[in-house]
Amino acid sequence: MERVKKILGALLVVAVGLGVASIWEPDRPVDTLTAKWAPPPSQFLELEGLRVHLRDVGPRDDPTPLVLLHGTSASLHTWQGWVSRLEDHHRVITLDLPGFGLTGPWPDGDARLERTLSLLVELLKKLQVSRCVLVGNSYGGRLAWEFAVQHPESVARLVLVDAGGYPRSSTSVPLGFRIAQTPGLRRVAEFVLPRGLIERSVRNVYGDPAKVTPELVDRYFELTLREGNRAALGRRMDQVPAEGDTSKLKRLSMPTLILWGGKDRLIPPEDAQRFKADIPGSVLIRFDSLGHVPHEEDAVATSAALETFLASPLPDPLPRGEEGGP
Repeated sequence: MERVKKILGALLVVAVGLGVASIWEPDRPVDTLTAKWAPPPSQFLELEGLRVHLRDVGPRDDPTPLVLLHGTSASLHTWQGWVSRLEDHHRVITLDLPGFGLTGPWPDGDARLERTLSLLVELLKKLQVSRCVLVGNSYGGRLAWEFAVQHPESVARLVLVDAGGYPRSSTSVPLGFRIAQTPGLRRVAEFVLPRGLIERSVRNVYGDPAKVTPELVDRYFELTLREGNRAALGRRMDQVPAEGDTSKLKRLSMPTLILWGGKDRLIPPEDAQRFKADIPGSVLIRFDSLGHVPHEEDAVATSAALETFLASPLPDPLPRGEEGGP
């Protein structure tokens, strides 16, 4: 009997070891991911100590290029459906924000919002963009409106897609985000990452989880494994409060479009109404069947709404020194 117990114990240890080995996922050097996830027209720019992964496509003579900012744990690839529909007539710039995609984390660990806003200023200077249409989803939406408040002269139009900034009232948070917000668990997740966890998290933010393909999960999974990204996510959660100073939204005077998924459980549609109430003259379009990343889930319908917005005449820019109102 004692021998049987020992054998069973040994088998249990082996089983646990094999189980851990199957989900053991160390960081992957960026060079091993570049060929797959950064083919042309991808390029890399050295900015403020980072090697920023970006794509800059479309006509060079576009006076107000689109700059698209992705959300937490996403990458520039989330906008590909839009880019393919816009690039014939618009210059479109997408990038992996610091801590995500192939750009990776700030070397000194400082992930404050102000740091990324400063990077965007430098990026626009580098690309010789004096005025743009600034678009952001989720965390990228938070960056977009904060940037527009600070640099209204640089933003011809603003587009917020399920944007962050109000006190969080989520009805469901992806498991990956919950782990990143828990210090002990997120340390484990830096070494152990089941692909199923990523799949579950992506399905959580879609209105129709059946649209989540294995290829989509592969993208999120592999780019999460980029060296330093998992640790950077935890630092971002610590250093950037979910709630911003939304009283500043009333200063915005540029045309603003708000797009929202009616099935968004991470940032519910009630926040869309808040943005509409706080941003003077803003327009809200809701897509009832879509979730937190409506641009990715249905690029056709959402980009059509954007195109209609872009076709409306722009007001004349205010004289320098008068931007943003009182």
